[in-house]
Amino acid sequence: MIKQIYLLLLSGMISLVGLSQSSIKQLQQAARDFNNRSDHANAVIVLRQGLRDFPKALELEKDLVLSLTLQRDYASAKELALALTQRTDADVVCFQLAGNVFKALEEVKECEQLYQKGIKKFPASGPLYSEWGELRSSNKDGRAIVCWESGIQADPSYAGNYYNAALHYSKNNEPIWALLYAEIYINMESRSDRARNMKKILFEQYQQLLSKQTYRPGEKTGAFTQQVFQLLDNASGPSRQGLNRETLTMIRTRFVLDWFTKNGSAYPFKLFEHQRQLLQSGLFEAYDQWLFADGIDPEGFAQWSLQHAATYTHLRAFLFNRVFKIPVGQYYRNR
Repeated sequence: MIKQIYLLLLSGMISLVGLSQSSIKQLQQAARDFNNRSDHANAVIVLRQGLRDFPKALELEKDLVLSLTLQRDYASAKELALALTQRTDADVVCFQLAGNVFKALEEVKECEQLYQKGIKKFPASGPLYSEWGELRSSNKDGRAIVCWESGIQADPSYAGNYYNAALHYSKNNEPIWALLYAEIYINMESRSDRARNMKKILFEQYQQLLSKQTYRPGEKTGAFTQQVFQLLDNASGPSRQGLNRETLTMIRTRFVLDWFTKNGSAYPFKLFEHQRQLLQSGLFEAYDQWLFADGIDPEGFAQWSLQHAATYTHLRAFLFNRVFKIPVGQYYRNR
């Protein structure tokens, strides 16, 4: 009998928990619907009422900070956001939301301290490193790249730091790392709007490296960077005909083959393994069409994809039916 009562009570508790979670999700959806219609005032009302029924519900408080920020009630958003970051169950999003409030208020020093606190609690958070770097970059602080590189090393499967670092290096005569990070980002976020911008940058960095020849690795450059540069330089002969998609594919093909002959075991690197797999699958030329032509000649690429529909379908299945991730430990920026 006691066991039956216990089971009934437990069942009732589970039902109540399920009901409360369902109600919280409904409140969140209602608030998001208002925000999507730019009716932020009503989103705030819904969430405040919801917190009367579910006090301290983390998800509702996070949504309230967002809605207050969208409403530009930064004072209220800041007060609640700071309280969120002090909770024992605070997650990465709590620190991101608070960072957005500090950025809106242009409180740079406080925002720096907030990201430092967040990264101390979540040392492998790529998003926090990315946003910290963006804060520094917006304030012309050269240490932004330190944040992005730290984020790549700590959380190598988060795409945002590769995007920011590629942009940085493309503007600072570092074509090796600009093109490596650009191609990694493109494969991680292949369907994003920013990927096409990265495709343009990728081609431009190959132009700078192979055609303009304005870059040479410095004496303190790591061995990995030196090897990548040397093998690309060795393979650069076809660029004498002009650098286009066809000559670039020839150069990249030789690079991949030479890399695994000379450095594959010393420097395992997911991007190069990905390129070799495409070569072995007979898809490397199609991959380079997607990688370069789509960025520099979208109309020409659209025509090519129609003319080679079967190959393009095969390529899309290869690229989009898997998650591209860089394993922990394959960080060679200073090695």
